[in-house]
Amino acid sequence: MGTFIAFFQSLIQLMTPMNILLLSLSTVCGILIGALPGLSATMGIALLAGLTYTMNQDMALIVLIGIYVGGIYGGSISAILIGIPGTGSAAATVMDGYPLAKKGFGREVLSITTIASFIGTLFGMLCLAALTPALQTIALKFASHEFALLAIFGVTICGTLTTDGDALKGWIAGFFGLALAMVGYEQLFSIPRFTFGIIPLYNGIAFVPAMIGLFGLPNIFDNLSKGISASSLDLEKEKKIKVNVLDIIKGNLGGILRSGAIGTGVGAVPGVGEDVAAWLSYDTARRSSKKPEEFGKGSFEGIIAAECANNAAIGGALIPLLSLAIPGSPPTAVLLGALQLHGIRPGPMLTFEFPDFIPYMAALLLLASFFMRFFGWIVCQIAPKILKIPFFILMPIVAVLSIIGAFALNLNHSDLVIMFVFGIIGFIFMKLKIPAAPIVLGLILGGMADSNFRRALQASQGSPIPFVTRPISVIVILLILFTMISQTGLYKKLKNRWRHP
Repeated sequence: MGTFIAFFQSLIQLMTPMNILLLSLSTVCGILIGALPGLSATMGIALLAGLTYTMNQDMALIVLIGIYVGGIYGGSISAILIGIPGTGSAAATVMDGYPLAKKGFGREVLSITTIASFIGTLFGMLCLAALTPALQTIALKFASHEFALLAIFGVTICGTLTTDGDALKGWIAGFFGLALAMVGYEQLFSIPRFTFGIIPLYNGIAFVPAMIGLFGLPNIFDNLSKGISASSLDLEKEKKIKVNVLDIIKGNLGGILRSGAIGTGVGAVPGVGEDVAAWLSYDTARRSSKKPEEFGKGSFEGIIAAECANNAAIGGALIPLLSLAIPGSPPTAVLLGALQLHGIRPGPMLTFEFPDFIPYMAALLLLASFFMRFFGWIVCQIAPKILKIPFFILMPIVAVLSIIGAFALNLNHSDLVIMFVFGIIGFIFMKLKIPAAPIVLGLILGGMADSNFRRALQASQGSPIPFVTRPISVIVILLILFTMISQTGLYKKLKNRWRHP
């Protein structure tokens, strides 16, 4: 009961003219960022994290959540109109969205996508408000041993973030990020490590410039090198085909609930996020559909499954972030850094330090979903004109915003160097088809893994035995092993052998 009272109090607190204006602008900005191919919600949060440093805590959260919700939804616009997903989470939407648009259902698909995204966000919000406090109660039983293993578990999840199914590439990127987190003063005794005498590295690798470099610059380099110029479908020339959007939504209510549950559940798994949630929901919908042959050729059911799931994953990804300080997705990895910039420390002690923070985040997510629903429909009307901007004009603008975002945090030129270095690293990884998202998770979780692992060893006088004798630690170790095995071909071989001895 107390949670619901705090939720409604937070909702009323947020309903001020300034907050409404700020949330409106940030949601629209997020939609535009998501709709532009090559950008993403992660990049949008990374760009604005530094710019929100001078804002108060409430205003900063409003901007970041608005960007997050709008960005995840916005990726579907370009996916439907030009067949290029604006974000990775919209990749599954291309499968049926673009074919339907070419058949003349462009506006209907955009409308259905907006509604499905709205419902998915609401589903994730309800789970965030209802499940996070319970998970925090369990989290209070965690000690240094469990937190160190949870950090490693978050990195092992990185095997699912590869596009070609090669889990090894995801692990390479994840543990590379873990190693980078060791640079600078270590957290227990403040001894500098791996700095090579470079003074700016003594405080570690600046998080925001590194994120901007990894997610912004590689896309800029790649698009400019290819000379891509975006074009759009002319929706004015669509065939006049009548489709009842509400009837389609009503006919897929069961699928919407299933997709919401899948999206929230997948989002709550550390390091997986919206991309995997969309594909898993899409695949589940195809296998359970009465018309599976329509998938990939133009299925409204497939659109609803993908978009409902990737938006539900927003609330799901916030659950481990707030309760365990472990990002559930790449955008929440950047959001974790932004929260820390504003003095908020997610984790088991969050409800003691900020008793009403979780209901506040749920209320903010609710408002953002309504603004996404309203402005999403408006933006869909003008999206074709925006997407006609040639990339050789668009990408330099993004580059300038990247430089401003990296420099604004500390007004330090070394942050620009870090941004460009990580931009080169991200570009190389892109060409090698190694995902950059695991580097983010490794960089975020590295400090947690290092400090808790050494603190646990100090408590046991150097003995690793407690790691395999504490019940929760054993469970996490088994999860790590299962996760790593399930991401390799060995799992399929064992599964087939079990079924066919």
